[in-house]
Amino acid sequence: VSEVSDGATVTVADSAGGRHKVRIAAIDAPEARQPWSKESRQHLSDMVLDKAVKVEWRKQDRYGRIVGKLTLQAPPCATCPKTIDAGLAQLEAGLAWWDRETRREQSLSDQGYYEYAEFDAKARRIGLWQDPAPMPPWEWRKKNQVVARQITARKSFTDQGRTARQTSGWNS
Repeated sequence: VSEVSDGATVTVADSAGGRHKVRIAAIDAPEARQPWSKESRQHLSDMVLDKAVKVEWRKQDRYGRIVGKLTLQAPPCATCPKTIDAGLAQLEAGLAWWDRETRREQSLSDQGYYEYAEFDAKARRIGLWQDPAPMPPWEWRKKNQVVARQITARKSFTDQGRTARQTSGWNS
C-alpha cells in the first residue's frame, strides 16, 4: 500500500509496478469534512501503509476503483498468511459503517462478522459511535450535494442576471 486516501480507500502497487486505487468493500468511512474522518484515515494508514496486502475483488466502481476485500499479515509475522481483514478492523475500531447495501457481495460469514463488529462498536460507544447521532457518509454526501446544488444554482442565477444586465446596457 503506497497511499491511504481516506478510511476506506487505498492505493496499491502490484508486482508489475502498476498502481491501483482500491475501495475497501462493504464499509463506508466518514468523508473528509465529517467528524472522525482523520481518525478513520489514520487508523487505516497505521494498519496498511507500506505493507504487503492481498486484494480479493470482482468489480470496479463508477470511478474506476477496484472494490475488494483487503487483507494483510498480522505483525510481526512475515511468513504468516494474510488473515487480517482491514475493513473488519475499521468496523471493530468504530471508524466505519458496514455498508448493508453491498452485503450480498460478501460471504455469509463475512456478513456476520461485519454486522457484529459494527453492533459491538456501537454498544461499546467507541470511535464515531461516541457521538450521540453520527451521520452515515451516504447521508452526509446526499445532504451536501443538495447544498452544493443550491449554491451552484444561486451562483448560476446571479451570473445570468449579471450577463443580462451587461448585454442590455444596464450598469451595476
